[in-house]
Amino acid sequence: MGTTITLAEEIMLLSLDDESGVVRQRQSVAPALAGALLLELVLAERVSISGKHLELRSTETTGEPLLDGRIRLIETWMRGLGRRRVTDWLMKDYMKATGPVLERLGERGLVAEQVRKVLGVFPLRRYPEADGAVERALRERLATAVLGNARPDDRTAGLIALLHGAKLHRLAFPDHSPAAVKPRMAEIADGQWAAEGVRAAIRDMQAAMMLITTATVVAVT
Repeated sequence: MGTTITLAEEIMLLSLDDESGVVRQRQSVAPALAGALLLELVLAERVSISGKHLELRSTETTGEPLLDGRIRLIETWMRGLGRRRVTDWLMKDYMKATGPVLERLGERGLVAEQVRKVLGVFPLRRYPEADGAVERALRERLATAVLGNARPDDRTAGLIALLHGAKLHRLAFPDHSPAAVKPRMAEIADGQWAAEGVRAAIRDMQAAMMLITTATVVAVT
């Protein structure tokens, strides 16, 4: 197995309960997954984000099934249009991103899918941890950057920005209060760690994730 997994898979690993395989904070995690997949495409120069609009720059394969699947979906969605709003894409994609990300983790051998029937009819899927080495390394990276004040690499900084934007502080640092880690995570999210185009994309995605999360909470209350 390769050592590099996608940002979306990293967020999913943080959200899964290791033993039960339940996705915690699902309402906030789902928009973060969609945002993470989109950020990967920005970093891979397949899409660009400017003025809160999304533009497809290339349909060339990345070699990563999760990302290539999103490229095809975006291409279909944008057909005949030069650009569309980032918020519209994330609103469309966030309900569909969880399944493919979990499936990819299973393909890598990091989680094990378990299925049981509810009332003998409805399948209930859980994804307990099968190999914890990647998650442990991930949490060490986050701790070094946020708790140890070390300078993160670009991918770690992007991940922290997404976690901060989706208010997933407790998933990333379950042994610390959100108030204890928010200032450093905000500092990293706002830092000069990436090109302005990438940082602008993250700002737009953070705003979009906040809108989605707020709309989801309102819908279920």
